[in-house]
Amino acid sequence: MSVSTSAADLVVAAHAIKVADAIVGKGVRTLATTGGPDTQQVLAYDLAHASAAVETARSMLDYGAKGELEAQLTCGFVADMVHDLITRLIGREKLWGVDSSTLVDSHDFVQKYRTPEFLSSLANTPGPRHLDDDYEMVQDTFRGFASKVIAPHAEHVHRENLDVPEEIISGLAEIGAFGLSIPSEYGGFSEGGDGEYMASCIATEELSRASLGIGGSLITRPEILTRALVKGGTEAQKHEWLPKLATAEVMVAVAVTEPDYGSDVASIKTTAVAAKQDHRDGYVINGVKTWCTFAARSNVLMLLARTDPDRTKTHKGLSVLIVPKPRGEAHGFVFTQPSGGRMEGRPIDTIGYRGMHSYEIAIENWWVPADHLIGETAGLGKGFYYQMEGFENGRLQTAARAVGVMQAAYEAARDYAQNRKSFGKNIGEYQIIQAKLGRMAVIIQGSRQFSYAVAKLMGKGQGSMEASLVKAYVCKAAEWVTREAMQIHGGYGYAEEYSVSRLFVDARVLSIFEGADETLCLKVIARKLVETAK
Repeated sequence: MSVSTSAADLVVAAHAIKVADAIVGKGVRTLATTGGPDTQQVLAYDLAHASAAVETARSMLDYGAKGELEAQLTCGFVADMVHDLITRLIGREKLWGVDSSTLVDSHDFVQKYRTPEFLSSLANTPGPRHLDDDYEMVQDTFRGFASKVIAPHAEHVHRENLDVPEEIISGLAEIGAFGLSIPSEYGGFSEGGDGEYMASCIATEELSRASLGIGGSLITRPEILTRALVKGGTEAQKHEWLPKLATAEVMVAVAVTEPDYGSDVASIKTTAVAAKQDHRDGYVINGVKTWCTFAARSNVLMLLARTDPDRTKTHKGLSVLIVPKPRGEAHGFVFTQPSGGRMEGRPIDTIGYRGMHSYEIAIENWWVPADHLIGETAGLGKGFYYQMEGFENGRLQTAARAVGVMQAAYEAARDYAQNRKSFGKNIGEYQIIQAKLGRMAVIIQGSRQFSYAVAKLMGKGQGSMEASLVKAYVCKAAEWVTREAMQIHGGYGYAEEYSVSRLFVDARVLSIFEGADETLCLKVIARKLVETAK
């Protein structure tokens, strides 16, 4: 069934978003007066995700004005958002302090754009991206590289739990992947503004479409260190490290999480104590870091450590150090320094996200020069803020990775459905398969457009809250999309010979790393919502 979508439908969609936003706002005010996120955790979590969905829908309105297909995808997304909001709300109206009948005005709109016939009509029409010419070139460049260089290795590396092939790292360096966020005066390609965020977002999606483990995640860690250096590094440090990051002469692993402290970064125990060595000022590091991705292959660790022994200062006593190390092997490593320092990395086996590998690293008396502390003496105690500078964009990059994984899953499911026969015809002709694919197309385009909107905000020095919202929404969406792509494959979806099984286990990590979903929702999004409401 063909559904005609008019400008009037977009007006109704905008009204539905406004009503949904008001409901979330009322829920937030109720949360603020009933104990806040720490007490009402379930309410806070639901409100965070509801807010993320509303903002994703809002970001679609401009896209919807660009053509009828775009309008259909937008209306489909808004209807999906309203339905999700109702399912969160029903039975908990009193907890939210709202009346679900407020949404009754949107009923006809939701009914029109949630029919199986309408969703089925979108099964093979994911919609254009509407990128400027410069960004189209970025997309073409990285899609070409991902298809030719990354994709042929993706399954083998995943199945055999191998390392990222060196040709991928050197190839990405050649096309400028590691310099997208590095200012041009330091050997990179960034001229500031939203260009660097958009380019990085687009590149990350295309690399992740080929592989999350050996593609989409490679540029994130250098970027986190880049942003910390740009924010707080001395000029000497910028000139020393940024050109090397841009060319992949130096590859980075981020060492923040500890065995007893995951998202509770402010409570970490690893210490960096001032100490001289051979008449040089420096720091001796002791502690254990875990979930340190790419730690073996990396040349340096971007390490967050406590430089002030007064633990009552929490995050204000932390600093970031650039810790050089030799390159190691995937199965683990042990390095020593002549002075007695020791660093041992133990690999952590994971069900997906393979290639870069994650490690637990025990560090004993490992010495680094004083000029390896970002900002040097001016950077003492500011490490938490420098780290967060990188992590905010890391959330946007994680969303872009999720979009790439979803796009790959959608394409695999659509192609399989068009070629797999069951009960006398291709399964892609069945309504239930078409409706699944249609909803995938709606969710993927909504996720992509919100990512673009956040990139533009961050280019203006804004978008901190939106970066958290986009990660919360898109990473959860990726779990559903990849799950349904696997389901469309039937038994073959559970077989390792088909890529959807890899995409499914890769997608599962997205709501865990770069800030676990629950912590992100309760400690960041819900708290900010309450602060704004007050």
